[in-house]
This record gives sequence, C-alpha cells and structure tokens, in this order.
Amino acid sequence: MKLKCLKIGLLLLILVTIRCMVLAQTPDGNAGINEATSKVKSYFDAGCNLMYAIGAILGLVGAVRVYQKWSHGHPDTGSTAAAWFGSCVFLVVVATILKSFFGL
Repeated sequence: MKLKCLKIGLLLLILVTIRCMVLAQTPDGNAGINEATSKVKSYFDAGCNLMYAIGAILGLVGAVRVYQKWSHGHPDTGSTAAAWFGSCVFLVVVATILKSFFGL
C-alpha cells in the first residue's frame, strides 16, 4: 500500500513540475521566431560570401584536378570536369536562392 501511495505521489509531483514548466514558457512564441529570423538575416550576408569563397576554392581545386587528369590521358576527364563545375554552380545557385527565399 505504501509503495502504491509513493508511486501516485511521485506521479503527481512530476505532473505538477511539468505543468509549471509549461506555464513558465513565454505565451507569445512569435517573439522568439522573430528574434531568430532577425539573427539569421544578420549573419546571412557573411554566410553567402563564405559560400561564394568555398565555390571559388572548389573551382580552383577542380580545375587543377581536371588538368591533371587531362594531361595524364584519363578517359573520364569530361565527367570529372562536369562534376566539379556542377558543384561550383550548385553553391552559387543555392546562395542566390536562399537570398531570395529570405527576401534579402
């Protein structure tokens, strides 16, 4: 009997604690969402510039790798060049689409 009362008391304590935690949250979730959006927008230009820089570095590395394959006579040079070029274009397009998505 004591064990059953202890379990019920523990369950009630947990439920009251959860209820207090839920009520302690801010009633307006829009304020948090707006704050997060403003923080993302403030870092967005730096992130896009970083993506452009990574694309430029990938372009240079890809050009060197394609040249090495071409000079050694590998038969899949065209597909390698297309893959490197596609990755650079992807980074630029993603940065541009994200800018338009966030309205910047």
